[in-house]
Amino acid sequence: MIRFFWSPNLLYCLLLMMGTPLHADVYKMIGRNGQVIFTDKPEGSGYHLVIKSNRPAPSAAAPAAVPVSRPRGPSGDIILGNGPRPVAVPDIRAARPQRGGRQLQYARLVERAAEAHGLDPWLLHAVIQAESSYNPQAVSHKGAKGLMQLMPGTAERYGVRDPYDPEDNVFGGARYLRDLMGMFGSDVRLAVAAYNAGEGNVMKYGNQVPPFSETQGYVSKVLGFYRRSN
Repeated sequence: MIRFFWSPNLLYCLLLMMGTPLHADVYKMIGRNGQVIFTDKPEGSGYHLVIKSNRPAPSAAAPAAVPVSRPRGPSGDIILGNGPRPVAVPDIRAARPQRGGRQLQYARLVERAAEAHGLDPWLLHAVIQAESSYNPQAVSHKGAKGLMQLMPGTAERYGVRDPYDPEDNVFGGARYLRDLMGMFGSDVRLAVAAYNAGEGNVMKYGNQVPPFSETQGYVSKVLGFYRRSN
């Protein structure tokens, strides 16, 4: 079984190996803590098929597979991500958004921003859906603007000149989210909570989701979109 977990470095490996023939279906599941798990042999419910294999029909002339030494965990699973050099994985371009409307309109922009900042594009989609429902002209009662609802101070900090410009906004929001992921050890729940309530509040409450009803509801909403993203 091949199982790997999302990390900022994993996107690089996925992109590096684009075009590699895939000989097994790939399934994805979002864990309760926001951890992204990919596997070729799903165990239990909650997994969704994201990439269909291109396994050729059996042939007597097919060359024998060449064994490759790969790092393995205690359970025998192959480990990808933060361990030694990851093994080849399938082309993630096949797993683009399947929904219509504005999500498809901004799909390529989100992919570019995610690639540039080492993020899962599905996480960016989930944040945008929760923040603005893909409305680039959205303005909150607190003054947050654009697709990723950047506050004026955050926009200034990340060099966003026009928060209503989709590219400027999404790239700025992606930079902010990347920094939050790094700050909280790639914990998606805490990064999302900090995106809503501020990193100071997350640290104030001992690196836990702050006990604010708005923030707790926001985290549940984003992770819900994230789990259903495929």
